Amino acid sequence: MTAAIDPGARIDDEDRGAFAASVRQFAKDRLGADALRRAHSPGYDWQVAGLLAEQGLIGLTVPEADGGQGASLLDAVVAIQEVGQVCPRSADVVQAGNFGPLRTFAEYASAEQKARWLPDLLAGRTLIGLGMSETEAGSAVTDLRTTATPDGDGYRVDGTKIWSTHSIDATLYLVYVRFGPGVGGIGSVLVERGTPGLTVGEPSEYLSGEQWAPLVFDNCHIPAENVLLGPGGFKKQISGFNVERLGNASRSLALGRLAFTTAREHVLARHQFGRPLAEFQGIQWKFADMAVALDSAQLLLDRAARGAANGLPSAYETSVAKLAANQAGFLAADQSMQVMGAMGYSTETLVEYCFRRTRGWMIAGGSIEILRNRIAEDVLGRRFSQRG
Repeated sequence: MTAAIDPGARIDDEDRGAFAASVRQFAKDRLGADALRRAHSPGYDWQVAGLLAEQGLIGLTVPEADGGQGASLLDAVVAIQEVGQVCPRSADVVQAGNFGPLRTFAEYASAEQKARWLPDLLAGRTLIGLGMSETEAGSAVTDLRTTATPDGDGYRVDGTKIWSTHSIDATLYLVYVRFGPGVGGIGSVLVERGTPGLTVGEPSEYLSGEQWAPLVFDNCHIPAENVLLGPGGFKKQISGFNVERLGNASRSLALGRLAFTTAREHVLARHQFGRPLAEFQGIQWKFADMAVALDSAQLLLDRAARGAANGLPSAYETSVAKLAANQAGFLAADQSMQVMGAMGYSTETLVEYCFRRTRGWMIAGGSIEILRNRIAEDVLGRRFSQRG
């Protein structure tokens, strides 16, 4: 069994290769055998979460003082990619245990909030989900209508959230709310599953096989100490969301590489017209294009993770990395499925699963169109309103 990560040992460039090899071996030993089964199981895998926590792979970027490993964003990217190239669904658990709402919580929660919730989150016993998007506030997230109104010793939350990853399984939700008008009125609260007034609705299933449920808040009362970021907290929250995008990009590349590797083995072994498929130039060019796209996106992802200031990456570098990784991952999965033919299209391999998942990440976490808008603003040095 692979040794757990030493919480007191920081990972530098010299030993990051050893760290990657250790995570890869753990994934092969403990996760590889059931990778195909997990790919077709929509729920959160609590057993995997426990295994990852034992290995020190949850809370990698959380400071040691808070019970985490105190490692860098790049270390977490490495962990996601190494696990994802063996078991894609388990990479989702690494993502949930390091990026997304957990990372925002760890960055901004009070000492009391951390003491209350962080130990179980880092042990893989509980899970935090994000309530962000609404029917009229997807890409236009600042149009959100879910409100937090002062009510006695706390707040009354009213509204509905949709498209929330892990909404079915989460035990705690980080919910974007409106305390008042305008962007300055936006902040966030923490709502525990089972709180009166919170209903987890009927799930919908998506192309990836994932199931997400709406979160309905109807006169849902929370205590004042459950406010994470009050009015004016939106910019901090969205900065934390840039970390979520790194996790999205990491999985896009990991699944693209998994499909690429599977297809490479296939074309080297399978013969048609009396010779291996790999000897056909049309096949060779596909692999050349995939390799260039994957390697280029990897460099951009590494740049964004390395360049994080104060633990958070820049919006520009994150947008560039996610756009490149989303397109490269999908290209690799799409072309791998094509060169494998019916076998690639079959649910008996992970290639078709990689195709479905990488396609979804071109929408989730900031669509590739929104990313292009954000990149153009930096390039041209001015903001462009998308409103009429």
